[in-house]
Amino acid sequence: VHTAGVLDDGVVTGLSPERLSGVLRPKVDAAWHLHELTRDMGLAGFVMFSSVSGVMGSAGQANYAAANVFMDALAQYRRAEGLAGLSLAWGAWEQTSGMTGAPLTVEQGLALLDAATGSDEPLVVPIGAPSGDQRVLGLVPPLLRNLVRGTRRSAATAAGGASTAADLARHLLALPAEDRVRHAVELVRTEAAAVLGHASARAVEPGREFRELGFDSLTAVELRNRLTTVTGLRLTATLVFDYPTPHGLAEHLVAELLDEHGETGTSVVAADVADDPVVIVGMACRMPGGIETPDDLWRMLADGEDRITGFPTDRGWDLDALFGGGGDNRGVSATRRGGFLHDVGGFDAGFFGISPREAMAMDPQQRLLLETSWEALERSGIDPTGLRSSATGIFVGTTGQDYANLVMTSREDVEGHASTGLATSVISGRVSYALGLEGPALTVDTACSSSLVALHLAAQSLRSGESSLALAGGVTVLSTPMNFFGFTRQGGLAGDGLCKAFADAADGTGWSEGVGMLVLERLSDARRNGHDVLAVVRGSAINQDGASNGLTAPNGPSQQRVIRQALATAGLSADEVDAVEAHGTGTTLGDPIEAQALLATYGQDRRRGPSTSTSPPPTSTGRPGRSGSSPRRPAGPRPAAPGAPESPPSGSAAPTPT
Repeated sequence: VHTAGVLDDGVVTGLSPERLSGVLRPKVDAAWHLHELTRDMGLAGFVMFSSVSGVMGSAGQANYAAANVFMDALAQYRRAEGLAGLSLAWGAWEQTSGMTGAPLTVEQGLALLDAATGSDEPLVVPIGAPSGDQRVLGLVPPLLRNLVRGTRRSAATAAGGASTAADLARHLLALPAEDRVRHAVELVRTEAAAVLGHASARAVEPGREFRELGFDSLTAVELRNRLTTVTGLRLTATLVFDYPTPHGLAEHLVAELLDEHGETGTSVVAADVADDPVVIVGMACRMPGGIETPDDLWRMLADGEDRITGFPTDRGWDLDALFGGGGDNRGVSATRRGGFLHDVGGFDAGFFGISPREAMAMDPQQRLLLETSWEALERSGIDPTGLRSSATGIFVGTTGQDYANLVMTSREDVEGHASTGLATSVISGRVSYALGLEGPALTVDTACSSSLVALHLAAQSLRSGESSLALAGGVTVLSTPMNFFGFTRQGGLAGDGLCKAFADAADGTGWSEGVGMLVLERLSDARRNGHDVLAVVRGSAINQDGASNGLTAPNGPSQQRVIRQALATAGLSADEVDAVEAHGTGTTLGDPIEAQALLATYGQDRRRGPSTSTSPPPTSTGRPGRSGSSPRRPAGPRPAAPGAPESPPSGSAAPTPT
């Protein structure tokens, strides 16, 4: 092991033959003598301590670099001769100073020596990787910057602000990790208070949006300018829009200063459905007749009740005209009954940080989704406020936005909020915005299958790794009686308001409203997070009829295909399914077509007697409908008969969108 070395640093023009020879002699001459004297000894190892200066260059060390390059070349020469040879191009150790900016401790150096001597390469560069602090403070050598994820400050630092940013970064690094954001929050609050003219930073609440605090586009730019000065960072003019609260902005500043940004890409690993299925861990709902919870709904179903009532009297509907019966049946309903939510206008806007005027412009469907999404998460044991910045997805099915008719004819001054309050996309986006979620936000309209398609998409998102958690469900609010008189003219509305699907007495459909939300996770996540598993979504499928006999007519073969596809996805056979939940059209045209599709799939090749399958409880599958008079079946487990255990079985859904 050859470790000798002499330094005599200086610029090239200042080197003399004597200075050059003084550095080369202990390195080059000694190494060559050792090579010649030992070449016939069959050495197990011939190790030379070289220097990183010969690999990367080092200012003022031309003679030293040249001497070490010779040793590196000698190691390769010996390998070519079939002899042992290894040159270790060391960087700085703690006892020395060097250009790597990452001095090795004795323990690290010895560990690297052990690792390097086992290498098959003739030249190894055992140096320490730059630490996070060194990356933050700009101490990474230029040659190593492509080997590590470097700081963004070269692009993000304001002109002349590098020293300011470095000083602030050092100060933050000196603080405990839990205090860094807190310090940055106070910095942001102080500057924001100065911009708004407040006497104290206490007037700036960390969790409130800058918009609510009184910032507009001009004051936002002023705050950006002040923060640029105190942080040394080059900040964008849209800063307060990108990070809308003082706390969120403080987190961003700390991440920029300390280079703590996570990777933007998500490592996606497709999960094996059989090994890690999607499960339901939480539910919430509002249904007609005072049903406020899933437990209320299950009790009603188990008792065989319905909650169909008379029309509401608090929505401004002209019931006299609706029940009048003009000569041409325009604006008239064939029924005086339906399923309606009580107090659909009740909403705690302040709880969600929404002004009364904006709440009035919001579709009631948005309001209900905010409430039920929050409740579904709480019932899952999840703090809704703790999901901010998470990859939580929102998938919502809806099939009507008639509230726009009321807003557009209203005398209230709500036009400024109408664009978001009535947008279909915002029905899901509102939940993401309120909770600060960063997963997908989709509003789906495939008529009667909308909620099931939302569930299908949510499960796909979880399986692909696109979402870490998902909320899926649907909402319908009948803001106007339009559907009642529309279906009356088509002759598709049941007079008693009840949809008697698959019955001899079927005489049309019935209309109801409600909202339901599910919380979905991968099973492995649910177990790790300690969440109760309420159901398993084994599989799902979606399709369309294509060119069938009429735009709104059911198509049996298409329904059979989607059922079989759902079963195949779930890994089940038809005879393993014990129950199918379906809502038929309630018409003499649609019901036979749908019943035949069920018989052609689930009704074939069934064993006699109870199933002996060891698979999870039954799959549910169905076929939704398109807008018009042919609603199709969604899916879900059948309610137990009275006296049966009051807990719904798990199952898989098979929605088919238009």
